[in-house]
Amino acid sequence: MPDQSPPLWLRILRFPATLMVLGFVLFVACYVLTQVAASVPLVRHSPLQPLVALAGSVLGIWLYTLFQRRVEGQASADYAVSHAGLEAALGAATGAALFSATVLGVWALGDLRFAGPGDPFAALWAVLAMAIFSGIYEELIFRGLLFRHLETMLGSWAALLLTSALFGAVHMANPHATWFAAFAIAAEAGVLLGAAYMYTRRLWLASGLHAAWNFTQGWVFSVPVSGGKVAGGLVLTTRSGPELITGGAFGLEASVVALAVAGGAGLVLLAMALRRDGAQPPMWRRPAAVG
Repeated sequence: MPDQSPPLWLRILRFPATLMVLGFVLFVACYVLTQVAASVPLVRHSPLQPLVALAGSVLGIWLYTLFQRRVEGQASADYAVSHAGLEAALGAATGAALFSATVLGVWALGDLRFAGPGDPFAALWAVLAMAIFSGIYEELIFRGLLFRHLETMLGSWAALLLTSALFGAVHMANPHATWFAAFAIAAEAGVLLGAAYMYTRRLWLASGLHAAWNFTQGWVFSVPVSGGKVAGGLVLTTRSGPELITGGAFGLEASVVALAVAGGAGLVLLAMALRRDGAQPPMWRRPAAVG
C-alpha cells in the first residue's frame, strides 16, 4: 500500500512544540493589540472599554478555535459552547468566593480594615476590562496553548509545574513585584487554574475563576491587582502589618493567606481532576498507535 502518512512539513507543523510557539506568538500579539485598542483615550475609563475587551476576547476565542481546526487539524473542545454558561458561572462564583475568603482571613488577623463605601464607578470600566482580558487571553495562552501542548509532550505533572512557574515569573514584570509574589502567583493561581483546565478539559471554568478573582480584588475590595493600583471600588480597604500577611504594595495575591486559600483550593481541584482523568504520561511513555 502507498504511504498514507502526512508529509514531513505537516508533521513538523503539527508537532506540539511547533504549535505551541506559533500559537503563543499569534495570541500574545492578539492580546497586545486588543489591549491597545481598549486603552485609546476615547475608550479608556468609559463603558466602551469593557465592550472593546469583550469584542477582542470573542475574536481571540474564534481565532483559537480556527487555529485548532485548520492548523492543528483537530476539533476544538476548549470552548465548547454547550458548557460555557455553567462552567464560566461556577468559575466566577468560586473566584469571587476565594478572594473574599482571603480578604476575610486577613481582616480576621487584624491586618485589613474596611474604610467604608467607595466610588463604584471610579474604576469599574477599567477593572472590568482587565478582568475580561486576563480571564480570556491569559487562560487561552497559558492553559489552552502552553499547558495543553506541554502536557502532550511532557505529561501532566511537567505541564503543571512549567506553566505555573512561568505564570508566576511573568508577574515579575508587574509593579511592586517580589520573588515571593511570583512564587505565590505560581503556587496559588498556577496550580488552581491548571487544575481547573485538567478537571474540565475546557477553558470556561479557569477563565471564570481568573476573571472573577481579579474583578473581586480590584473593584469589590479596592485592592491592587498584581501590583496595579486601582482608583477605588465598591468597598475601600486599608492594609497594615507584615507584608507576608498583607501582600504589601503588590496586593493580597502576595499574602500567605491567599497562598493558603487559593493554593488549598487548587490542591483540592487537582485531586478531583486526577480522580476523574488521571495524569497523562509524557509522550515517550505512551503506547504507540496501532494501525
